[in-house]
Amino acid sequence: MSTYKNTMHLLFVVVLFVSYSAWGQTEFFNSFDDVKIAYTDQGKGDVVLLIHGFINTKESWDSTSLKEDLLKKGFRVVALDLRGNGESDKPQTEEAYSFDAEVMDILFLMQHLRLKKYMAVGYSRGSIVLAKLLLKTKRLKRAVLGGMGIDFTDYRWPRKIKFMNAFNGKVTEETKEAVDYAKSVNADFRSLYLQQRFQPNTKKSHLAYVQAKVLVLAGSDDTDNGSPEKLHQAIPKSEFVIVDGDHNGTYKTKAFSEAIIEFLD
Repeated sequence: MSTYKNTMHLLFVVVLFVSYSAWGQTEFFNSFDDVKIAYTDQGKGDVVLLIHGFINTKESWDSTSLKEDLLKKGFRVVALDLRGNGESDKPQTEEAYSFDAEVMDILFLMQHLRLKKYMAVGYSRGSIVLAKLLLKTKRLKRAVLGGMGIDFTDYRWPRKIKFMNAFNGKVTEETKEAVDYAKSVNADFRSLYLQQRFQPNTKKSHLAYVQAKVLVLAGSDDTDNGSPEKLHQAIPKSEFVIVDGDHNGTYKTKAFSEAIIEFLD
């Protein structure tokens, strides 16, 4: 009987270990202003940072081919919850989102992990944050701007303003679906509003100073954020790939993963 119990206990430990390895344990660090940032750190090898989109979290990568393939290929995968999202703190003040605070969080995370060089993949709003990061550090060697066109370079981008207003109570037909989704996942509306209001801004002319190698990668039915080809044209040393998919689904596809793996290798 004791042998049976020992066997079952061992089996439980193995299952627990496999589950832990697959999803990763959430860790935390205090950023430059003591805001607590959540992240996972899995695998060994060259580091790839994953930056999620709007009304999303680090968990959005868990069901994608990309994260699975990166780990299988021997990369070390770090994914964070940007401030205001997931398990990270959700500060309510304007100051907490001003002056590229989300970019600073990533710089401090990389310092916390003592990484001298890394690569990064952003998707949707994560690409907007990543674009600014590219101009703030020389440690970032390769970057993928996924699901994004050129329009974010306009400080008065109408789409950004519409979503900013939506999370401040002015919902339109265009923004209703996003607001409903945010309610369904109990997202913090004040934080979402501030994320849009103080979104990192990168001028189109500034993209010419990007030194890292960049892949602009978008779905064939994804043009809500402007032309991804024009974004590619604005960045030296950049490559451009279109795969099948729309904005909400492209980053989950095998084709998206394959294009990124080829670029990072």
